[in-house]
Amino acid sequence: MSDCCANSHKGKNNYDLAVIGAGSAGFSAAITAAEQGANVALIGHGTIGGTCVNVGCVPSKTMIRAAEALHSARIAGRFPGLAGEAHVTDWRALIGAKDDLVGTLRQKKYIDLLPEYNGVAYLEGAARLNGRGVVVNGAAIAADKIVVATGSLQGVPDIPGMAGVPYLTSTTALELANRPRSLMVLGGGYIGCELAQMFARVGTKVTLVTRSRLLPEAEPEISDALARYLEDDGISILTGLSYQAMKAVENGVELSIDREGRPELLTAQHVLVATGRRPNSAGLGLEEARVKLSPNGGIVVDERMRTSKPGVYAAGDVTGRDQFVYMAAYGAKLAALNALNGDSLAYDNRAMPWVVFTDPQVAGVGLSEAQAKAQGFATKTSVVPLDQVPRALAARDVRGLIKLVADADTDRLLGAQILAPEGADSIQTAVLAIKHGMTAKALGETVFPYLTTVEGLKLAAQSFGKDVAKLSCCAG
Repeated sequence: MSDCCANSHKGKNNYDLAVIGAGSAGFSAAITAAEQGANVALIGHGTIGGTCVNVGCVPSKTMIRAAEALHSARIAGRFPGLAGEAHVTDWRALIGAKDDLVGTLRQKKYIDLLPEYNGVAYLEGAARLNGRGVVVNGAAIAADKIVVATGSLQGVPDIPGMAGVPYLTSTTALELANRPRSLMVLGGGYIGCELAQMFARVGTKVTLVTRSRLLPEAEPEISDALARYLEDDGISILTGLSYQAMKAVENGVELSIDREGRPELLTAQHVLVATGRRPNSAGLGLEEARVKLSPNGGIVVDERMRTSKPGVYAAGDVTGRDQFVYMAAYGAKLAALNALNGDSLAYDNRAMPWVVFTDPQVAGVGLSEAQAKAQGFATKTSVVPLDQVPRALAARDVRGLIKLVADADTDRLLGAQILAPEGADSIQTAVLAIKHGMTAKALGETVFPYLTTVEGLKLAAQSFGKDVAKLSCCAG
């Protein structure tokens, strides 16, 4: 047991609940159970805090903000009478500040929390399921119920020669002692797009390559617009291709691709793999315990977070679905409550927001137009470019658009996606609208504050029935 996290359970080996994994999901389950009065074993292996604080959300978003600061200074000239310039003066100091932030949050939001919950015993070590509970470092502990919350790992594409290439991941790319001269990013999902733009803005020559289009789960209008904006940042984007082979060369890495039957050769100093993450389910004894796994290695759970083995629950990225830290914490809370109180709570992701921290930001909730049609809805859509939103005009930055999807029969909102510099902070209004079954008409009649990005949602809702370009300020 770690000295920093020791508490009154030291030496005991019988618990109401064992939680495997000490990231955001594991802590959510453990704290929830402790608040229910349960005795909890929280089992961590490796750095406490999991993916988000250590190698995911926190380090990447602070670096993205730093790159945005550079960009904002450089484009000051969009306002008449202004001029600006900025550049990186000390890359290692920037990386060091990122590491300091990570260490501070890890300490405050994880390590320092454990003594606050007397019902939680923190155990460090590799864990496996056995017949009565869990084995940690070869020692068995008994637990009435178990929650598995071991997160995910970087996925690696099956490219011939990949094993011999010293590729970067989203973790190691942010640990480089020197800023890379050139970078090839594999993958056009949210991690690939975010990090490609961040590195481009700090002065790295970036090529982004992906088999499909950027953000394939986003609306096509948003994907296409974001591609244009990333190209404006100097990023070379290659889509609709297949990977043929990769190898290390004298000055970096070489990738052979095929685009529409034509072979091409790409080179860069470094290659960053951002092709998705896979559930961290290996080595837990799940198959021996008869816990069913999906083809991608995720633990199969029902709407109550139950696995196929009675008494064993799972939550977060290890389930292979909704891989967002807040959904992991939400699912783990439900798992703990159900494990202790009789399986009464159901997981609900119908109003789940998601955000991509590019600039402009991409945010969404609910169904896309294609998803709504696939589910049998008769749909109607509204697309409003940001040049119709007064906030964007005042900021002299009209990059982006807002798209709403509604049920053509009932007018009920089904989905919303925003591409805007402040889109991440605007999507929650659409979350509440969809959660509470609002119609497009009701959203369009709601009072919004003027000169805000979120006002664009009102304009998008109004545009189902009128041309918002013909409205005066605040009209309607």
